Amino acid sequence: MASAKHLLVDGPNILHAWPELRALLRRDRDAARSQLGRRLAAIHDAEAVRITLVFDGRGPELVVERPSQQESFTVLFTPSRLTADDVIEQLVARAATPGDCHVATADQTERRTVEALGALAVTPDDLAAWCERAEGRLGAQAAGLRRRNAQEWRRPAP
Repeated sequence: MASAKHLLVDGPNILHAWPELRALLRRDRDAARSQLGRRLAAIHDAEAVRITLVFDGRGPELVVERPSQQESFTVLFTPSRLTADDVIEQLVARAATPGDCHVATADQTERRTVEALGALAVTPDDLAAWCERAEGRLGAQAAGLRRRNAQEWRRPAP
């Protein structure tokens, strides 16, 4: 069953806040963005949390990508006239239940704004810990499936 939680992530902010992504960003911006998406996918998959990852864009239109082909995991690139912060604030303001929105950012102004709208602000460190917990749960689930499959393969055929 899907969670009511909606995690909105200020992509540029988190890319600069996490040391491993900041280092990768210097070499390959697309790879850094992809790595952040992969880390967030663990939260999506382990906890059925809706994810919206927002980056500053350069074009005239909002660009929507769904890397996993699922409606519940979206990557947005803002139109050039808007920032990731602007779009996140609009999404929280338009949410049926802003209290279900969790916004990951280190930007203090953004944190205050989304909290005033009713959302919960998540620090980059808390987001990293959330990703690690979710990755651990997925790893444990995969290990359990491997054990069960190994037992099935060892059983004699009827």
